[in-house]
Amino acid sequence: LRTEEVPGAGVAEGAREMAGAGSCQTLNICPFPRVFQVHQRLSPWQSVRVVYCSTVVPSDEVTVVYQNGLPVISVSLPSRRERCQFTLKPISDSVGVFLQQLRAEDRGIDRVAIYSADGTRVASSTGIDLLLLDDFKLIINDVSYHVRPPKRGKAACFCSALGVHLSIQFPASLQHALLTWRLEQLKEQLAPLEKVRSFSVCCIYSPNAAWMYFQFGILARLTWWEYSWDIMEPVTYFITYGSAMAMYAYFVMTRQEYVYPDARDRQYLLFFHKGAKKTRFDLEKYNQLKDAIAQAELDLKRLRDPLQVHLPIQQISEKD
Repeated sequence: LRTEEVPGAGVAEGAREMAGAGSCQTLNICPFPRVFQVHQRLSPWQSVRVVYCSTVVPSDEVTVVYQNGLPVISVSLPSRRERCQFTLKPISDSVGVFLQQLRAEDRGIDRVAIYSADGTRVASSTGIDLLLLDDFKLIINDVSYHVRPPKRGKAACFCSALGVHLSIQFPASLQHALLTWRLEQLKEQLAPLEKVRSFSVCCIYSPNAAWMYFQFGILARLTWWEYSWDIMEPVTYFITYGSAMAMYAYFVMTRQEYVYPDARDRQYLLFFHKGAKKTRFDLEKYNQLKDAIAQAELDLKRLRDPLQVHLPIQQISEKD
């Protein structure tokens, strides 16, 4: 508040001082009344017009940011209109992994695809690091989102790739040790069953070999000791032709050519399944162990692939 005095107030104050100066003189001066005028002072902020702004990202926009060196894609899901963040690995993950994560997060997504800026569809095998180099379009159901990834320098890309490589190296070695240990355990469990199986294989091969040796011995005896070649020639012809007819009959029944490896496997499986029921052979356990061993060997082969651990590919030399 600001106060102002009326000009007559000074005269009255001077009269009072003169009255106090003399002890015998009395002054009867009528003082003027002191009047105060009050003025309201406004705050300087009340006269200024303030405009507020916000940097909140619209709910329907797809954004890409980098957190701890990894790209984080924020997408508004169509079912509940909620924003969801997907953290991806720029080297090991691909576009197909990102699309699968979208479908798994929201079951209401019927169609999802990624297109480049010129309208070309991006394959599922394309890496995330290649996708984030340029702008792209994310289509969810019937809605198209234009995504503009932030540009990164070469140093940032190199550090990101180095971090992913270092994070993969130790788990890969640990996984290799676990797979090797599991493979050894499975082979130990399969060893007793393999002994039984090998005995069954011998039971199949031995009668066939014995029959062929016996047939050769009988024909040799009849040709060179009992009879002559002139008599045994038609016999050998009919035996050969009969064998050809038997092979054709095998083809008609099985729809497979009579080749020794295929015929051996077929005959072995028939005999093995019949013998398993009689000897109470645990066929289900045997199949499970064989499948587990095959899967473990495949995982080890994939783990040792240089491309899986981001190692340089070995060049083929001229000697190889």
